[in-house]
Amino acid sequence: MVVRMSLSEFSRVPVIDVAPLVNHTAERAKTIEQIGTACRQCGFFYIAGHGVDESLCRQLEALSRRFFDQSEPEKMRIAMSRGGRTWRGYFPVGGELTSGKPDRKEGLYFGAELAADHPAVLAGKPLHGPNLFPEIPGFRETVLRYIDSLTQLGRALMSGILFGLGLDQNCLQELSIADPFILFRIFNYPPATEDGDMPWGVGEHTDYGLLTILRQDDTGGLQVKSRSGWVDAPPIPGTFVCNIGDMLDRLTHGIYRSTPHRVINTSKRNRLSLPFFFDPNFEARIPPIQGLEHGAPDDFRERWDQASVHQFSGTYGDYLLSKVSKVFPELRKKVL
Repeated sequence: MVVRMSLSEFSRVPVIDVAPLVNHTAERAKTIEQIGTACRQCGFFYIAGHGVDESLCRQLEALSRRFFDQSEPEKMRIAMSRGGRTWRGYFPVGGELTSGKPDRKEGLYFGAELAADHPAVLAGKPLHGPNLFPEIPGFRETVLRYIDSLTQLGRALMSGILFGLGLDQNCLQELSIADPFILFRIFNYPPATEDGDMPWGVGEHTDYGLLTILRQDDTGGLQVKSRSGWVDAPPIPGTFVCNIGDMLDRLTHGIYRSTPHRVINTSKRNRLSLPFFFDPNFEARIPPIQGLEHGAPDDFRERWDQASVHQFSGTYGDYLLSKVSKVFPELRKKVL
């Protein structure tokens, strides 16, 4: 048995050059080993050499700032309430909850773009459908290009993670990762207030799925929880921050832990954050991978929400919807 505490001790988040993994070169074995070590030690790592077009990222950031600079009535033209069961669109500051407390951020929710005649949409499947885009030239095209690029990167990273666990490429299909459920967010964290009211951009939490790939601006504010306290994960130009989610924790028997993290914007300017979520297929059941050693005992009593990622039954969609109902309680009746 692998003996681990629920949180490991680390003082920094490692930087890994994933170009050998993305480009399938001979050095990929070293990269896979580095990713495996990071997943075991802190559940977070930066990636360089990822191959995502930097000009695309900057264009998306510029368009995002243009959207958030609009008036509230303009932004509310694509409010999430207009998206119904698709759970897409804009929410204002305080409109999303973490552990029952309003976050100090506003945001846009996107997912895989599905036409109205797609079978999942016709069946009324929650969280599936067309996106709501602002009427800003190039916004739709840029977001969809970015989602495509990050989906390819997510597949490459998950392939490396599976190889690092001693599994082969066939497991991508068996674990319903070949057809992932994709979600993408664009968040804007307002500047710090003079009186310190609502200091947390988003409180302590873990992510729900397999892998999160985060693009953050140069403001800073992301913190990762180590055994002895909070560790800053400052922006590093040209990199993404990656972290594992609850479903990878579940798949690996806790060998890879979904590590709590939070955001606080203490600066006097807006902070832009673009998290991309590479998750299991919505209809997939997520059994632990057979043949792996077990990690630490179930740590649900120590988790931020005291909820076990190992004891639930049902599909990933069931798990995700149970979280949605708490994050956006006002949309519960439309989504569930």
